[in-house]
Amino acid sequence: MPQSILVFDFGANEEAAQQARHKFDGWKQAFRLGDKAVLKFERKTNETSAAEGPAKSTGAESAKQNSEKSAKSKAGTGSAGKKAAKKKSSEAEAETKPEEAAPEKSDVRILIRLSFSDHEKLSYQRWIDRIPAEEPFKSAKGETIRHSDASFAKTSDLFDSLD
Repeated sequence: MPQSILVFDFGANEEAAQQARHKFDGWKQAFRLGDKAVLKFERKTNETSAAEGPAKSTGAESAKQNSEKSAKSKAGTGSAGKKAAKKKSSEAEAETKPEEAAPEKSDVRILIRLSFSDHEKLSYQRWIDRIPAEEPFKSAKGETIRHSDASFAKTSDLFDSLD
């Protein structure tokens, strides 16, 4: 069975990766590809966010302190109840900010596995040629890893490990 994995590196451009996913989902539905074509995302965090990962608790604490200071300065001459409510909401925002910051600092790669049966070689070759030539994929750095390549086993294991 001919099998290949197409790898597209979108860098930090999450929007282009989502456009590519949307386009791929449209093809998958329109051409009834089913399990013949499967797309998965891989997000790698940059070195700066990886360095923040071990110090996550201290980063979250400093974010809480900063948000408390900003809540106090914004509160001005309000009642104590309003100040406490703003303080609680700013703490909740500070807790969600580290999670939201991770996608902004991550590199996005899309892996597409094409698995066609032996009698569908022409369809397989057309998809191998078509996907990298379309616009959202064209802007990304693309690589085709065929079943006969030495790095196919490693890439296939990576593909299987992704959700």
